[in-house]
Amino acid sequence: MKKSFYSHGKLLLTGEYLVLDGVSALAIPTKKGQWLYIEECDTNQIIWKSFDEENNCWFETNLILENDTFKQTRDDIEENDIYNTLIRILTAAKELNPSFLSSEKGYIIESRLEFHRQWGLGSSSTLINNIAQWAKVDAFILLEKSFGGSGYDIACAQHDSPIIYKRVEGKPIITPVNFDPPFKENIYFVHLNQKQDSKASIKHYQSLPLKDFDHAETAIHKITSEIPGCSTLDEFKTLIDSHEEIISKIIKTPTVKSALFSDYPGSIKSLGGWGGDFILVTGNISEMEYFRNKGYTTIISYNEMVLE
Repeated sequence: MKKSFYSHGKLLLTGEYLVLDGVSALAIPTKKGQWLYIEECDTNQIIWKSFDEENNCWFETNLILENDTFKQTRDDIEENDIYNTLIRILTAAKELNPSFLSSEKGYIIESRLEFHRQWGLGSSSTLINNIAQWAKVDAFILLEKSFGGSGYDIACAQHDSPIIYKRVEGKPIITPVNFDPPFKENIYFVHLNQKQDSKASIKHYQSLPLKDFDHAETAIHKITSEIPGCSTLDEFKTLIDSHEEIISKIIKTPTVKSALFSDYPGSIKSLGGWGGDFILVTGNISEMEYFRNKGYTTIISYNEMVLE
């Protein structure tokens, strides 16, 4: 019998970086996520294939479990960072639930993304949450043991609506919120044509002296709490502009607008790790030509992107 598990992708609207230190953040699950299909087979191997949104197999491996250690059984497939990440996740799941994969059965497994791997919508977090469902373990603990991070992406994977996410003493506090802006036809997501390394972003942030943290924590918490109630686009723009300036000072990095789009008339906000993946921009559909003319052709409307 084939089992299936599903997780939503994610976008972090507020609180990037600071969410690691307990600041509240507004996060939204995306319409597109990732599936995990599992079917038992007669061999004692785990036959794994990962497919992208166009049904192309971009990763595969055959594994066998010996003495609680996963080993690859195919010599024609090179071990790489993707392989090592998968092994780390499966090993952590096995440690959390020793009965996971304890039978002599084999499995044919397919992971299927609904979004482009380079988009930064959570190819790792959706996989971790799916494996956690399969292994019957806590996805937040599995994340901590395998990949690290704040956990807001796991919370998005598990929820069907926007959330306020906060870590208190390392534990996730998740509050669903109603965020349905009346000006959403003026919100777009533009991809910066490069993938942001989440681990590198976290490492950079954690290396910085946070002398202005207390002020930033108060200000970002206020912005996070006010954005869901915004009734006008101007109010929303004021809040996200302020947010950009605060984070820019904390991480000592120019805002993406000042660095790349200084002459754009609307507001622009980084989402998640700065320097890659998607940015949020305000404007109308004709104003999106500004980004296309600069070579940024992946532009997705709010309604296309956000799970409502």
